[in-house]
Formats: sequence, C-alpha cells, structure tokens
Amino acid sequence: MSGSSVPTYPPRFGAKLGADGVRFSVWSSAASRLWVSIFDTQGERELGRIALEPRGEGVHSAFVPGLTAGARYGFRADGDYAPERGLWFDPDKLLVDPYALAIDRPCIYDPRLTARRGEGGDTAPLMPKAVVTELPAPLTPQPPLFRPGGLIYEVPVRAFTRLHPDIPEAQRGTIGALAHPAIIEHLKKIGVSAVELMPITAWIDERHLPPLGLTNAWGYNPVTFMALDPRLAPGGIVELRETLAALRAEGIGVILDLVFNHTGESDELGPTLSLRGLDARAYYRHEEDGRLVNDTGTGNTLACDHPVVQEMILDALRHFVRYAGVDGFRFDLATVLGRTASGFDANAPLLAAMRTDPDLADRVMIAEPWDIGPGGYRLGGFRPPFLEWNDRYRDDIRRFWRSDGGVGALATRLAGSSDVFVGTTQTRSVNFIAAHDGMTLADLVSYECKHNGANGEDNRDGHDENLSWNNGVEGQTADPEVTERRARDLRALLSALFASRGTIMLTAGDEFGRTQRGNNNAYAQDNEITWLDWSNRDLALEEHVAALAELRIGVPALSAIEFLTARPLPDRDVPDVEWFSEAGTPLEAADWENPERRRLTMLLDAGDDSGSRLAILFNADRRATVFALPSHSGFIWNASLPVDTTAVEGGLLVPGRSVVFARESAVEGER
Repeated sequence: MSGSSVPTYPPRFGAKLGADGVRFSVWSSAASRLWVSIFDTQGERELGRIALEPRGEGVHSAFVPGLTAGARYGFRADGDYAPERGLWFDPDKLLVDPYALAIDRPCIYDPRLTARRGEGGDTAPLMPKAVVTELPAPLTPQPPLFRPGGLIYEVPVRAFTRLHPDIPEAQRGTIGALAHPAIIEHLKKIGVSAVELMPITAWIDERHLPPLGLTNAWGYNPVTFMALDPRLAPGGIVELRETLAALRAEGIGVILDLVFNHTGESDELGPTLSLRGLDARAYYRHEEDGRLVNDTGTGNTLACDHPVVQEMILDALRHFVRYAGVDGFRFDLATVLGRTASGFDANAPLLAAMRTDPDLADRVMIAEPWDIGPGGYRLGGFRPPFLEWNDRYRDDIRRFWRSDGGVGALATRLAGSSDVFVGTTQTRSVNFIAAHDGMTLADLVSYECKHNGANGEDNRDGHDENLSWNNGVEGQTADPEVTERRARDLRALLSALFASRGTIMLTAGDEFGRTQRGNNNAYAQDNEITWLDWSNRDLALEEHVAALAELRIGVPALSAIEFLTARPLPDRDVPDVEWFSEAGTPLEAADWENPERRRLTMLLDAGDDSGSRLAILFNADRRATVFALPSHSGFIWNASLPVDTTAVEGGLLVPGRSVVFARESAVEGER
C-alpha cells in the first residue's frame, strides 16, 4: 500500500465539497442533457435543477455555490428513450449518484419506479437523496491484520445482533453493534481472524418481494457502491470506521462482501434508479440486439470491461480502504469482474488493476469464482493473491459425512485442494461447509430436503440438492437419540473444517447451532428465521468450536497454507503429512479408491520447535473404532480434543461419527 496518507487517485466523479460550494460530476456517453437536482434539508422539496455542462469524453459537471455538507441532491438525464436498444433516458426519473457517499433514507421499491417515460410522473418523492458528505481525513495506511490460513467469520450485519440481549435496543442490527464488548468477546473466544460483512452498501428489494410481505435480508441487490445503507449504518462511513478501529484494536480484521456484478435495476421490467438512467448501454452488458446480458441471474450484468465501470469499482474499493481501513474484500459472483467480449480472463484489466493498485495491492481479495453465464464456473481460475471460495471442498466434506464420498476426496480437501489450485506451492482455498447461501450447518444434519415455503415461491427456489441428511427425522425433534446423532455430526463437521489446510470460513451462528428451519434460500427472511437466537444457543457446541480454535492457533501446521506433500519440510525429520488406516498402516491404492471406507488417520508434523506430530482421526462410521497410532521415538501420544477420548490397548477408542485430535509429547530423558 502507498506509504502516504494522501489519496493516490482522487475520484473524478461525485459531489466534491469546496470552501464556497460543491462541484457535481457524473459520466454519461449518451445523454443529451444532464442536471443535478438540489433538495431541501429534509430531501422532500426540489429547490433547483442545475444543468451540467459537458466537459469532454462523457464527463458532465457543474459548480453550485453556497452549498455545504449535508445538502441533498440527485441527478437527472435526458436523451433517447428506446429500451429495446438499451436507452432509458427520462428526466422524470431522479437518479442516485453512483459516487454518492451517503443517502438520506433506504431504497424502497415502488412500481412507479419502473414506469415508462411519460407514464409514471416524477420519482423524486420515491427516491433517496444523495448527501454531500465531508469525509474524515484518510487513515494512515496499515497492513491487513488478516492472513491466509486464518478464520473468516461471515456476518449478516442486521441479523447478527437483532436479538442480542446485551446490545442496546437502538443499536441492534447495526454495524456499530459489532464493536460492543459482548460481540468482541465472542469473536475472540472462537478465534476469529476477520469478520466478513455481508453487503452493507444501500440495496433495494426485488420487485416480487413487497407483494409477498417480504424484504431483502442479505443486501445482494445494490443501488449504491459507496453509500452505506442507513438501516445498517445510521452513522455512515464514520460508524464503519470506528467499528473497524475497535475490532482492529482486538486483533480482528474486517473484510467487506461487495456486489459489483449487477444492480437492483434488474431486467427490462426493473426500476430506473441510477446507472440505467445515466447510460445503460455503457454501464451494463448488452447483446448486439440491445437485450441485457444476464450472466448473474438477476436481470443485468455490470460491464466490468468498460473503463468507466472499472474506474467506479476501483474508486469504491479505495474509498473503503482509505476512509474505513478495511482489510480487504470478498467479491460476489466474481467471474463477472473478469468478463471481456471473449469470456473470462484472469488478466482482465479490472482484476489486474486490483492486484497492482497502490491502495489495493496488499488487501485481502476473495473471489466467489462463478457466475451463471457461459464458462462462468472458474474455481482455481483466478490469479494470486486472490483467495477463492471452494465449493468442491464444501461438497466433498458433506459427502464424506453423509457417507456417499470416500477418503480420497476427503484427504485432497484437507490437504489444500492441490487439484484445484495448480501451479503453486500454496493453497488459495477458502474452505467452508456452510455459508449464507444454502442450509445452515445445523440444518445440514437435520433436514434432508429444503423447506422454503416462507419465501412465497411454493418451495421452487433454492438448490434442490444440498448433500444434507436428517439423522432419521425431518426437522425439529425431541428424540434424544436423534438429537445426539446430530450433535456428533456437527462436532465432526466443524472438526474437519478446523483441520483443513488453507483459510477457513464459518458463518455467524453455525458455531452454536443456528437454524433457518430448513430454508436454504433465506435472503427474503428479515425475521426470526435469519436473526441469530443468542438466548438459546448450543453452548456445548460453542465450547467445542472454541477448543478447536485454540488448537488451530496453537499448532502451526493447522493454519499453514502450503500444500501437504507427504515429504519432510526443510530441516524436519518427519513428513509434513502421512495418511494411515485405523490400523496404523499406510493406505494402499485400493483403500483410497474404496467408496465404503469411512475411517482415516491424518498425521501432521505439528510445525513447531517440539518436533512432535498431530494425529487427526476421522471416524464417519457409527461404530466406535480403535485407532492405532504409529510410534515416534522419544514421544508418546495424548488425546487433545475431545479430552474425554479413551486410551485403550493399541491406541485410542474413537467414538462413531467423530473426529479426535491427538498430540505427541516428548518423553523426558529420551530426546
């Protein structure tokens, strides 16, 4: 990162506050006229409409004297109106500034926002107004706290603290609540390296939700790229900045989940809110006949190969680094960011700029490496330093514990997925078993089928195959045997995650058994279905996760990112990993290929100065099994987790459906 606190590339666009007024600038290559509308302090009455002057190369601007911080404004644009050709100009549509730093109210869907030109009237009463904002001084650059190999904790900001009993009522569901001592204590207890905040910039509901009485709870339908949603951040960028500082002081980084693949303007039936009204043909990808490209499944796709779109995205990223101090970013449907006229390119200009920009080059970059367009699945296809969400890890771990996947796939995922991230010695995998999209971890072992009736789509939405199982009863039950089976499965799944080479990710609440009642697409459930139930959390499971976190932090090999090779590291006398059967014998080819094999021993060089090893014993069978552990001169084995594992003649008795960690300790006088 740049060694100076002075912004390297000040944005060209937006509302620039000066000593005696404000300069407004916006880009459009096709509009015939543009204006900035100025509103009163309540954002209700339009006080004036000032024409923007063309300055060349699509730039339009005007200086309005006398305006100060807090002024409300929006843009309007005129030109051809021909939606079939991707032209949507309509001066009756008030447009949010793509560079808005704050807005005065949430974006609320209204059918009048979709009206054709001349049919819907002025939309200003329906739209949030951008707010002229005086930014704080840029932060002194600091390197990210998060390092690959750590634990990322995925947080839906509103749902996370909406029901937390220790958070003041007025603060629940906000970014500021994350700085509360009770939250920080919990994050540190379970070893969180960085929280990953699901979208916090302003969003709008999809048009089918209001008639169903539903609202978007996740935020993956953006209207703005820098302005934070007032529902989550009533204090704006300062609230985010102060929260990040409080977390950083406790050793916890922050990663923002940002959406640069589509916007809430949706398809040709969607609302005109910002980019569509300014220059849809430039900001969105179109077919040659004028139809919108839908590589995202949401109706539109940002044209990330357009220089002005690239500039807008880079300016947004720099904004959050300079003024909030974020560790990095996770990019939703990140394949879109690298799409060009010929398809995905890992060296596309936008991706290359992210890797080399002075403000961004050292930030954490995480790709969700797929979209639904042609050739859109690109797992392993991004260049370093991008980390990537690894859905093959997710699926193979689920299959092993569901008993329809073998130990070969399990070992490959535990060792860092070298089959995916080729051409390097380090994994870029973000390992996860459950995320915001899909079943929760607890639901994974409690529901065989999705139960999305509350979404109002007759259970048609969401994935049909979840690789889940219910342990004999679908959904909630008081049967103690089923409850115990589920508890064992949860502990085993979490143990496998914490034993995996690479970065690991846990979605908030999965450490204490949160449920969405089998809903695997709960994006529209801003209610008790998604709000974390802190008062009824599974404390035993939470303690298990805390113990796993302590073990992972204490054993260097567990948080390393180098691929496991089965060869000794330099100056070490044991291989970095060895694989054994429960009998303590090396696995043969037939063992690796046997789909019925349900047991595996993973023997790691602990990676510290002790010279000891760590054994991780996987038993996915329902029967308890004695695992023999290979001897190592000068050391003896001791069970580390769970602590009540039974030592028997010949090894350790590993209960069914469980994972046991055992650590060598030196025998005094023998080394």
